[in-house]
Amino acid sequence: MRLSNLRGLVRGVAAAALLVLAACSGRNAGAPAAPSPSAPGAGVTAFTGARLIVGDGTVIENATFTLGPDKHFGLVGSTAAVTLPAGATNVDLTGLTVMPAIVDAHTHLSRERDALIADLKHRAYFGVSAALSLGQDNGTDVFAVRKEVIPGAALYRLAGRGITGPEPGRSDIPYWVTTEDEARAAVREQAALGVDIIKIWVDDRLGKYKKLAPEIYGAAIDEAHKAGLRAIAHEYYLTDAKELLRRGIDAFAHGVRDTDIDDEFVSLIKAHPGFVLIPNLPDRGVATDLGWLATALPPTQLEPLQAAAVDNPDAQAFFAIQARNLARVSREGITISLGTDGNTPWAPHLEMADMVSTGMSPSDVLVAATKNAAAFLRLDDAGTVASGKIGSFVVLEANPLDDITNTRKIRDVYLRGDRVDRASY
Repeated sequence: MRLSNLRGLVRGVAAAALLVLAACSGRNAGAPAAPSPSAPGAGVTAFTGARLIVGDGTVIENATFTLGPDKHFGLVGSTAAVTLPAGATNVDLTGLTVMPAIVDAHTHLSRERDALIADLKHRAYFGVSAALSLGQDNGTDVFAVRKEVIPGAALYRLAGRGITGPEPGRSDIPYWVTTEDEARAAVREQAALGVDIIKIWVDDRLGKYKKLAPEIYGAAIDEAHKAGLRAIAHEYYLTDAKELLRRGIDAFAHGVRDTDIDDEFVSLIKAHPGFVLIPNLPDRGVATDLGWLATALPPTQLEPLQAAAVDNPDAQAFFAIQARNLARVSREGITISLGTDGNTPWAPHLEMADMVSTGMSPSDVLVAATKNAAAFLRLDDAGTVASGKIGSFVVLEANPLDDITNTRKIRDVYLRGDRVDRASY
């Protein structure tokens, strides 16, 4: 789903240091004026009074945190325990809730520069600071944007061209490989271009195509690891998921979708401590009020979405399988990150609500959407509101720990220390 008629988001708040000059006395008239020392808080912005969801599962009520001139978090703690430096600018957030900016670990974004940047700005509007596009990305524009930090836009990461078996009539962007050598060559080519991860499809599309054989995707996984890259799989069936785990896959871009997972599956995952599951739940199949999008979408786009958001028993049954599987994985303590598939910038907020509906706590879902997803993208300075991390966060008008849909009640978004001008949207 593409958004239209959006305008670029611009930088908002920027801290400026003030140069204070000492006055000259009559006795020293004509002598150079000596500057006085700058106040310790010059260029520092302090945000005070909010409930702070740190992103690692902890919450600080009535918190204070600071952003320095380097756009990173400085002091973070309870207001009573934080002593602000003299000269710091204060932003009062009393009665509001702050959480880290969201990271989406599974998307499929545009490939041409202008459209791709628009996608990334649309995500910023909804509080997303970074997105990983998985496997349908080619051309020079995607790799150029990968290297950029664009004001008012989410960061972009990519898997380049993914790897699958021949799928006539479907996307021809991924490599269609039929041998181990072809799979290894595809990985080497994408590694040389600087992708962040290798994407593999193992799926017969409900019997339409021949699945990639284990020896072929095993070769791709091995070659990725030789290049210092991880491999992530689109999988559908439990039997394939197990074999992918035996072959060393690092992450799943979906949960198992054909049946309930079993003890063997859980044991195979636990044998890989760094493994990450991105559940990417399907439509829940229940009537849903999408009125919260009314300020972001024109009626011509919102009305068909709302008309489609109705009860669907078949969708409910399909969702239930994956809901049970996610609940089991969550109980087992396996690392979960948020991902949404497709190209819908507000989808993370829908996904978080779906994840909670499976039985995950709002706190655990927020960790999956922030700390865990940032770690999966290897954004070491993102994902939590903590000293030294980059200043990307969302100011909410209500507490998502009480109701996860409160992540949609956004008052402000800050990306890398700058406030996004959402009003221009």
